[in-house]
Amino acid sequence: MIVHPKPNLLNVLISLKGSIAKRIARRTFMVTALASLIVLIENLHPALFSKVNATPFTLLGLSLSIFMSFRNNACYDRWWEGRKAWGLVIIEVRSFIRESCVIADATLRERLLLGLCGYAHALNARLRGEDELKAVRNWVPDVHTLAEHNISDAILQDTGSTCSRLAEEHTISEWRYMTLEQRLRGLSEAQAVCERIKSTPLPFPYTLLLHRTIYMFCVLLPFAMAQPLGWLAPIFTAIVSYTFFGLDAISDELEDPFGREENDLPTDAMVRTIEREILTAIGRTDLPAPLQPVDFVLT
Repeated sequence: MIVHPKPNLLNVLISLKGSIAKRIARRTFMVTALASLIVLIENLHPALFSKVNATPFTLLGLSLSIFMSFRNNACYDRWWEGRKAWGLVIIEVRSFIRESCVIADATLRERLLLGLCGYAHALNARLRGEDELKAVRNWVPDVHTLAEHNISDAILQDTGSTCSRLAEEHTISEWRYMTLEQRLRGLSEAQAVCERIKSTPLPFPYTLLLHRTIYMFCVLLPFAMAQPLGWLAPIFTAIVSYTFFGLDAISDELEDPFGREENDLPTDAMVRTIEREILTAIGRTDLPAPLQPVDFVLT
């Protein structure tokens, strides 16, 4: 995620970090070069462009803008919902830490809390398509006993089973068990939300139609701008293509907010927050430092 101070005019003009410009530079350059070629042809053969009218492009541009707004809003909703789900993970872990003080066995409580730390690492790896076992090995020593197809959920099941056993043994009251179980349920709900976002992309026909329409619009636009604008047409074509290609690329990034791209959610930083909360709760003083933005990017 880009963490950048409010930009001044100079930064607005020259900043590349988070601007998506590097991803769309080649496409924008190609469309601009095409516009220059079309202007050159128009200067040599003006009769070819005498009947070209800009009205269809005005109508198409308006429709395209509305459609892009719909897709951008949908992708941002996915990004924001993912952030709220990870916020819920932090809330529920903190609540579990506070309510687990009722467990008198310090060793057992430490194992359960470290298991939740492993849960956060496993969930982060799961959403990125990485190795969950490798991510959780430092936090859950007996990870080999867990179900390998969903390590994060297996940790919650194991924690729930332990809390249930404590209630059956009357080590904790039934009411205390219910409050701990509610925390685990909240973590399970947050995981389900993240998995839904990850496994359910926007309908492909929307994305395909938008990609095709943007390319057609940007390629055909110079034909309408060549005669009235002359050599200014490539400049305005570059501006329009930068805007449309940029919005399209940003939507692609936000659609899956759990990756490692610059505008994705800083899940590593949130997992580090959970680490620090849990290690503090079990009395550790050698806490890992909070993750800070590197070159304005917080991972």
